[in-house]
Amino acid sequence: MTDAEVDIEINYALTFPLPYRVLVLAGLGILGWATNLHGLDILGIDVVSTLDLDLRKNAGDSFSSAKTSRNAADIYRAVYRIAIVYGSWCFLSWILFRLVTRNDVLLVDVFGYIPAVSALVVLFVLVCPFDVLYKSERDKFLSAIKRCTFPSSIDNSVYFADVVFADIFTSFAKVLGDVWLCLLMLVPGGSLLQPPTSHGLLRWVTPTIMSFPYFVRFRQCIREWSSSDDDSRRPLYNALKYATAFPLIYLSAAQRIVVSDLIDEKGDGVKNSTWHGEHPLFRLWLLSAAINSLYSFWWDVTNDWGLELLKPKSSRSSERSLPRRLVLPRLHSGSALLSRDFGSESEEYRYYGLRSTLLYPLPVYPFLVFLNFFLRMTWSAKLSSHLHSTDGSVTIFLIEVAEIIRRWMWVFIRVEWEYIKKARERAGRPRLDESDEPYELTPPTPELESRA
Repeated sequence: MTDAEVDIEINYALTFPLPYRVLVLAGLGILGWATNLHGLDILGIDVVSTLDLDLRKNAGDSFSSAKTSRNAADIYRAVYRIAIVYGSWCFLSWILFRLVTRNDVLLVDVFGYIPAVSALVVLFVLVCPFDVLYKSERDKFLSAIKRCTFPSSIDNSVYFADVVFADIFTSFAKVLGDVWLCLLMLVPGGSLLQPPTSHGLLRWVTPTIMSFPYFVRFRQCIREWSSSDDDSRRPLYNALKYATAFPLIYLSAAQRIVVSDLIDEKGDGVKNSTWHGEHPLFRLWLLSAAINSLYSFWWDVTNDWGLELLKPKSSRSSERSLPRRLVLPRLHSGSALLSRDFGSESEEYRYYGLRSTLLYPLPVYPFLVFLNFFLRMTWSAKLSSHLHSTDGSVTIFLIEVAEIIRRWMWVFIRVEWEYIKKARERAGRPRLDESDEPYELTPPTPELESRA
């Protein structure tokens, strides 16, 4: 880095040290989940049924709910209130930190206990056994972590809510690694002004923590495959997607260790050398980054979102066959309506690369596909710790925010696609991913409404 860049990094660490960045990113996750539930409810998607949030089905396995069955509005309003309380606490803590440090380099580490105490209070409230501060929501959050981290050997099923939960946490992989760095910064001898240096086996702690969310999701896919009654290998291919993250993370950590050893041996001039392009580790990392990014993007578009853009032509729905008109089940009222009438040939209208069933405005899909591709490429860089020494903490923080935004948008179409598949099941028809037969959704006719 140049002297100007170093000054920017120091000023950034003075005003917004890493512990507060972690707290802010966690707050964005809470707010993002609330807006996901709120937005899906506004768009007419029954998130309670789709995500199995209704306690009337299974009180012990709900993702987020209260002691009694509630609708989506009750859930996201509670999450909004949690986000407000959490954000207010972190903001007051940061204001206090700024007032006592006064941008003084010598005072930052003296008062480093302020963000540490703030984080400990948040952790204590999360695990608090008393019925205060949204205990039901806290219990459901902890229960989801327990199910994902320590799945029961008796019940081998994987709930869709836990799939979404674990996928969201893969977007927080770097944030989890930052938590470990915060601990090293706050112990005696550490400093909030610069990232700590690790030696020996401690060098592998950060990449191992970052890979843990991918291991959780990988294990879920294996459980889905082992408990499945059919011969589908889809969960195995999905597991392979998460497995591609491990070489990316560890090869990056290995490069950083090599750079560190070269600096110790030859001096700081190695930082600006071009050894990366000539070193086998760099080439392996570049290959793993390309495989992870492209495979993840293909899986998002083709399987998580159900779009036909990247599907082989042989597996796409036939453009000549007429779409069958399906009325989405009225999940809130409990009735399922299906019209088996076929439209005329003039009624068929399909969009290339998408699907016959679109619940959102048409421009949303190509926009999110493009944005998802761009941010998927960036996300691989963010998982690569050896790039952090050149990109700076400001850039890394912005990339972390961008990944949370990408995941926030991903949830909308992922839940929409699951909603469509469950609607088809409730109407007594095969799931969309098990049949190439096209269909489209239409608003219920007055006659069908009267039958409900």
